[in-house]
Amino acid sequence: MPSRRQIREAAVQFLYCADLEGGANPSELREPFWEFITESDRRRLQVATFRTAQHLAIGREDRLAEFVDRQRKTNPVFAAYPEAEKLKLALARIAKLESAWSTNFASLERLPKDDDDDTVAHRFGKALHDFFAIDRDLAGERAAFILALQDFPAIKGRLEAVTASIRRLQRISDRLRTVEEPEKFPEQGDLRKIRESKAEINELREQADKLINSTLAHKPEIDAKLAEVIENFAPERIDPVDRAILRLGSFELLHTNTPPKVVLNEAIELAKRYGTTDSRRFVNGILDQIATRAAKLEKSENPDS
Repeated sequence: MPSRRQIREAAVQFLYCADLEGGANPSELREPFWEFITESDRRRLQVATFRTAQHLAIGREDRLAEFVDRQRKTNPVFAAYPEAEKLKLALARIAKLESAWSTNFASLERLPKDDDDDTVAHRFGKALHDFFAIDRDLAGERAAFILALQDFPAIKGRLEAVTASIRRLQRISDRLRTVEEPEKFPEQGDLRKIRESKAEINELREQADKLINSTLAHKPEIDAKLAEVIENFAPERIDPVDRAILRLGSFELLHTNTPPKVVLNEAIELAKRYGTTDSRRFVNGILDQIATRAAKLEKSENPDS
């Protein structure tokens, strides 16, 4: 799971981007921000997912060749039973999707897996998404064919060979579903790393968004508190990075149970990483005053605590 440091780094980066002069509305910024922040992690997850899919698809070419051969041999059956035209069309749709599956899979194999170029990474991500979409459509068409076949008992036996090939190909798709949605298959121990990586990306966004939303909701109050300790305070007069760190730190001091020492230490680390040479001292001094005032107020309101 993501660490507190990772969550707060993401929150500060979002608050910074959302508060730049002429910056995007926070709601409009959300999706592109998370695509950018998680890009490298998603890239590694996509490559790991495809590598696993490659392993699970071993032997599919032979099963596909068998299906194509058996589909061709169904022509005399359908010629003798024109009332089964919808079955023939369903089988043709399956064949078309099987071909699209193979084409898409081959293109994925040719795409670079370790290239840092944004365009290449986007192409790989889209191709992987399209591949799984084709596989889901294919599974639906296979199931529809097998169900429709029940309405034609007179030819069901004569189509058993091609039906068996369809089932054999579907077993590969069933395995691929565990790779696409590993969180739904916790019993699959060999997918643990993919499952954990996907969960960590989702958890980072969930926890950081929660922190971001809470900070933004209290921004007017937070700025009022900052104005009490910063002479001639005006948000635009403070460095945007320092401003984001101060707002996040102030929210945690005023509205969470996180120990002030922890909040200050984390804010200092954020200032060291993202701020200027003066940020560390400035952030520490302001948040220390916010913490002191908050402690005095709490003591005055609860003298017996």
